[in-house]
This record gives sequence, C-alpha cells and structure tokens, in this order.
Amino acid sequence: MKHQTLKSVRGMKDGLPKDNHVRQIIAAKIIEQAQLFNYEEIKLPIVEYSEVFKRGIGLNTDVVNKEMYSFQDRNGESLSLRPEGTAGCVRAIIENNLLVSPPLKLWYFGDMFRYERPQKGRQRQFTQFGFELFGIRQIYGEFEIICMIEAIWDALRISDVRLEINSLGSNEDRLQYIDALRTYFDKYKSNFDNSTKETLERNPLRLLDSKNPSLKEMKTTAPEIQQFLSREAVLRLEKLQEILSSNNIKTYLNPHLVRGLDYYSDIVFEWKTAKLGAQDAVCAGGRYDSLIHKMGGKTDAAVGCAIGFDRIIA
Repeated sequence: MKHQTLKSVRGMKDGLPKDNHVRQIIAAKIIEQAQLFNYEEIKLPIVEYSEVFKRGIGLNTDVVNKEMYSFQDRNGESLSLRPEGTAGCVRAIIENNLLVSPPLKLWYFGDMFRYERPQKGRQRQFTQFGFELFGIRQIYGEFEIICMIEAIWDALRISDVRLEINSLGSNEDRLQYIDALRTYFDKYKSNFDNSTKETLERNPLRLLDSKNPSLKEMKTTAPEIQQFLSREAVLRLEKLQEILSSNNIKTYLNPHLVRGLDYYSDIVFEWKTAKLGAQDAVCAGGRYDSLIHKMGGKTDAAVGCAIGFDRIIA
C-alpha cells in the first residue's frame, strides 16, 4: 500500500535554507538597534498556562475565544501555545521579580501561534520581535519605543511605512466609547452575519478595524473616540505628536485605530505599508499600564510593541 506524502500543517511553513540567510541578516540588524537603546533579551516559553493569556489578553478577545491553540497535559492542566508575547513577558517579570529598579527594557524574538485563515501576511505560526518598556509613566516611554522602531526602519532601509497613532483614553473613557459603539452598530445588527454579531456583543471596538467590506460605510459615520477622551488623555496625545514632530517623525491620527487585545489603554500606534494588501500592519503596540496589576503584580507603567518579522521579510 502506497503511503501518502506527509505535509506541513496548513499555515505553518518551513524555513528553508535559501531564505534563512536573509532572515539572519535582518534579525541581526533589529537586535543591534535594540541593544543600542539598552534593551536586553528575555527568552519566554512557547507554552504557558492558558490562564496567562485569558487573564492578560482578555476573555472577550478573538485571540482567546477563537485563535489560541490550547490543550490539556497529562495532569489535566490547560496549556496554550503563545499567541503573542506581552502577557508571557509580564508573567515572567512578576515571577522573577525583575521590576525592582525600573526602568526595565526587554526584547524577545520567537514564534507565535494563532488559529486563523492563512493568507498573505498572516499565518498560523508566525515570528515576532517584541519590545517592552516598564516603569516610565510619562509619554517619553512611547517616544523612546517609537524612536527605536524608526531607527530599525532606517537600519533596514525601509521607507514606505506610515506611523498612525490614536488614544483609547482611560479605562473609563474606553468603556463609555464601547457603549456608544454598541448602540450605534445595533441599528445595523439585522444585516450582520453571525461572526459580526458575535464581535458586536463581545468587543465592538474590533468592528472599527474589521476588513469586512459591508462595514466600510458604517464605520465612516461611527462615533469617534475623541468625543469620549478625558482632557488628560487628549493632552498626552497632543504632547506626543508635538515631540515626535519636533524630531522629524511624521504621524497620522487614525481615530479608528484600536488594538485587539484588552490590556491596551491610552496611546496606541501602528506602522502600516501599502505593499502587503489587507494585512498592512508591520509593527503595532501601545501603552498597557494596568496589565501588571491585572496579572498579580504591583501596578506599574508599561508600553511596548511587536514587529511582524515575516511581514518585514515579505
């Protein structure tokens, strides 16, 4: 009986020798810039207790509800392949008591896993560079992270990227905005497919960056978060734009820019390119001050971002 040829899992590609030389050169340039900004490497487990991501990322996110690869080990513990790096990094700094003398600057590099429909720029196994800065509450934390990423683009001679920023405000601002979005999109609910209805109920913020063409017109007249921001949040965003402009870093305010992970609050940012089609973000991040407390540590300031390494290669 002839054996069927075995193939890789859909959305999980081999890294062939002909491609790896380029990958190594690009990775080395990114690491060099991170080290110049005094970031140190932390190695994180590929597998964590599922609770790390449920508590860190949020139960109402698509990542936790639909995309995690989770399983039970022989002891009946629920484990998950990491879908992103920040939650595991925060778990590690709390467990190992690394925040005794902030600021703490860390970078990591490795594979992440999400059950998604494979397409250009999106695979089920993908590689990310992550950068996390702990202990700086002022917007100079965002400024430093953004400057480092801009230095990485320069080192890689990448010029066709666009930096978009927005503010999600405080947790209170965000909750008011979510209520307003839910009320607005409820008017169109009868026209939604089941998946969109589910997103509306669970996390209407995600409708703003949905690629569903049927939502395009609705989004143009949806409430904008600037209407719900506190004065403090508005001033922080304006100050960051001012500082970036004075350092010749051009930004574009995108009122529909949100993050799919619940731990983000206040300023968020994203670099996009026109060269990758629908999956146009090559680096994204923002502030997540409340995550350390939520994960069981002492409340502290934090801001970070991740580069989609495979998208940079593409």
